[in-house]
Amino acid sequence: MKALNKETAQKVQRPERIIQFGEGNFLRAFVDWIVYNMNEKTDFNGSIVVVQPIDKGMVDMLEAQDNLYHVNLQGLDKGEVVNDLTLIDVISRSLNPYTQNDDFMKLADQPEMRFVISNTTEAGIAFDPSCKLEDAPASSYPGKLTQLLYRRFKTFNGDKTKGLIIFPCELIFLNGHKLKEVIYQYIELWNLGEEFKTWFEEACGVYATLVDRIVPGFPRKDIVEIKEKLQYDDNLVVQAEIFHLWVIEAPESVAKEFPADKAGMNVLFVPSEEPYHERKVTLLNGPHTVLSPVAYLSGVDIVRDACQHEVVGKYINKVMFDELMQTLHLPIEELKQFGKDVLERFNNPFVDHAVTSIMLNSFPKYQTRDLPGLKVYLERKGELPKGLVLGLAAIITYYKGGKRADGAEIVPNDSAEITKLLTDLWATGDTQKVAEGVLGAEFIWGEDLNKIPGLTAAIKADLDSIQEKGMLETVKEII
Repeated sequence: MKALNKETAQKVQRPERIIQFGEGNFLRAFVDWIVYNMNEKTDFNGSIVVVQPIDKGMVDMLEAQDNLYHVNLQGLDKGEVVNDLTLIDVISRSLNPYTQNDDFMKLADQPEMRFVISNTTEAGIAFDPSCKLEDAPASSYPGKLTQLLYRRFKTFNGDKTKGLIIFPCELIFLNGHKLKEVIYQYIELWNLGEEFKTWFEEACGVYATLVDRIVPGFPRKDIVEIKEKLQYDDNLVVQAEIFHLWVIEAPESVAKEFPADKAGMNVLFVPSEEPYHERKVTLLNGPHTVLSPVAYLSGVDIVRDACQHEVVGKYINKVMFDELMQTLHLPIEELKQFGKDVLERFNNPFVDHAVTSIMLNSFPKYQTRDLPGLKVYLERKGELPKGLVLGLAAIITYYKGGKRADGAEIVPNDSAEITKLLTDLWATGDTQKVAEGVLGAEFIWGEDLNKIPGLTAAIKADLDSIQEKGMLETVKEII
């Protein structure tokens, strides 16, 4: 078996055009894979310099393999099982700015640099007032980026053609807006001047994005078999699902410079990210939140098995297509296709996604993912959505704890305040009190849900049915 490096595998030299803050599994299986496809299928012709955003990271491992690694895509594609391996060669070099700060800052001096892409976790886009311009480097990601932008502004004497296009991929709604705000805070804190501020506003673009791909990461379970298949000793293999989506809130001019859509990638340049964010939260996260307690209390432990279950599978379809989909603001055919893609992802034969892993903090999840749809459905249809109501009753029942019919433990996992509320309410033995108490908990919902017409009675009826007949029989009645 060969070592993996540029001596043993082909690596094309391309101009360095992208600075990437983050070297983790997600960016390597998502952004770098997309750039690889752009190089293969368009005239993009660019490579990436990876910057480690914190002082401890993986750049040494990347450099040891000359920044070469394989992406292992697994899943269903239009019903066909896919399990393939692709050698990704787009990273030219990796830098640790904590030990290579001069090299890091010199990236600003390269005229061909055009893009900055990041994934520094949700906590990464934050303002740290202790950062100084002369730090080598600033501790926060936005601080490092502002240092780089200011250096570029000075190197090229404020040349408007040398601005950078910035795509944050952190999982924050309107991440680009947030990052821009923090950069402005550093411009003010460091007194960088109006001239630089104007250059940043006019020459650079910071664009909100939404990213979506499940990336399990390093395949510990399969690595021996994968290395045998590759005949390379690749210690940076990263597994990911087939599905990918990148929504970028940017004008057509940016799409021309970053032609991912022309490479056949599921990358959308749109005027507003918001409806796509709403679609993902509603049609992927929304069904996840309610299918989990319904499936578990029906004796089903894995998401894929729930989708394929004769009864629970129909429940999932009802919630997704008949209820939640009716509350969104995109063309219905587009929504149906997204719904089919979601079900294909749920059915991934390579991922055993335990429904209990989704049950963490179920009440706050329901509040953000399902409650808005319940309200819109009621407003539009004049009746409550039975599937979403049952989903909430299932969560309430799950939080009762105890044992499932087959003896499996039910272990709710939430804040102490929520757990205590449910324990106390179930101790009354009165489902009316349970329904009223949960719906009236304003610290969960920010309002009293007992005021939603018919909801308290509907929840009580479902709680009673689950106690008397069991979850599966209760599901049968609504499908």
